[in-house]
Amino acid sequence: MNPSEESNLIHDWAEAGPRRAHYPRHVMLDDETLRDGLQSPSVSDPPLDTKVELLYFMESLGIETADVGLPGAGVHQRDAVLRLCREISDQRLRIRANCAARTLMVDIQPIAEVTQLTGVPIEACVFIGSSPIRQYAEEWELSDIVRHTREAIRFAVREGLEVMYVTEDTVRSSPEHLRVLLTAAVEVGAKRLCLCDTCGAAVPQGVWNLVTWVKALVMELGAEIGIDWHGHRDRGLDLANSLAAIEAGATRVHGTALGIGERVGNTPMEQLLVNLQLLGVRHDNLSRLPDYVQMVSTATGVPLPINMPIVGRDAFRTATGVHASAVIKAQKKGDVWLADRVYSGVPAAWIGRTQEIEVGPMSGTSNVVCYLSTRGLPSTPEIVKAILDLAKRSSRVLAESEILEVLRAMSA
Repeated sequence: MNPSEESNLIHDWAEAGPRRAHYPRHVMLDDETLRDGLQSPSVSDPPLDTKVELLYFMESLGIETADVGLPGAGVHQRDAVLRLCREISDQRLRIRANCAARTLMVDIQPIAEVTQLTGVPIEACVFIGSSPIRQYAEEWELSDIVRHTREAIRFAVREGLEVMYVTEDTVRSSPEHLRVLLTAAVEVGAKRLCLCDTCGAAVPQGVWNLVTWVKALVMELGAEIGIDWHGHRDRGLDLANSLAAIEAGATRVHGTALGIGERVGNTPMEQLLVNLQLLGVRHDNLSRLPDYVQMVSTATGVPLPINMPIVGRDAFRTATGVHASAVIKAQKKGDVWLADRVYSGVPAAWIGRTQEIEVGPMSGTSNVVCYLSTRGLPSTPEIVKAILDLAKRSSRVLAESEILEVLRAMSA
């Protein structure tokens, strides 16, 4: 099927109405799995060898940068950052490293030391709270935040580090305060500004307004500054907010595998990768994506929900007769593109999976025939009827062992 035929089969309302999104040709991704992801109260911190393997997964998926830890948090974290950066250096990996740090020299110094020991340039992501509610709770004055900001960034720059200035809770910060803080950060050498939905409080229109405003401020300052978006999922708007940030001008967005992270987590990296590919913003090889997510799940002890988009067990499974019938008809046409999209918004083939037809109480004859034929099993009318009768009496999808038992009984 050629591209023009494909476009005729799927009408895209995002491109055919008064409100149209305009996405860039490319946006970078920053993987926070090994830092913010491990701040979840329920995760286990993986061993170093596993972290190294995860770094290779990120590399294979085309992810540009990875937060490899917060070395100022202690010796254990520093050793992990050192090992990961040595791997990047020794194996000449393409992925670049960054590290989180409070706006304190005691946090920034270990980052500089790792850079000196490994020769790997590390971006220092220095963060401080900026919202009025945070200032009130901490009893901070804006002048104190500005002073910490200037001192920390100046110190990092003197140590030879590139700096991303991170305002925590940016989405609930006033433009007056943000103008002061972001201007100060740029004046003393920050190369990127990270806007954070630290509490998962934002909605897409608010994100778009914020990023648009910051983009205008950067232009006003006459500096070449990258804009990052870091979102959390407390309201379940994480992916939508990330897409709004990209549309508004963010040049890098953050995520974690499985969306793990503080409280209910971050934007899932697997959803970012697939959606950006669907939008034509990125063109990555995603065949190893399920293995990456599964490894993170196993290593951290975070279960992978069966209904998780893209990587869940049920992402490409159906036992409903009408749905299965459409998929089967598409498969019979011999058109892989069609079969992978007629009842799916995500092409299973992108991540090395296929559309799966199961047999359950809502199935039809076509489900049974497809199930048997794809496994090279006999599918006589009598066998199909017996299996379908069993499925109709069941309260769930039949297990393979149950279907094989019907075949054994009928052949006895």
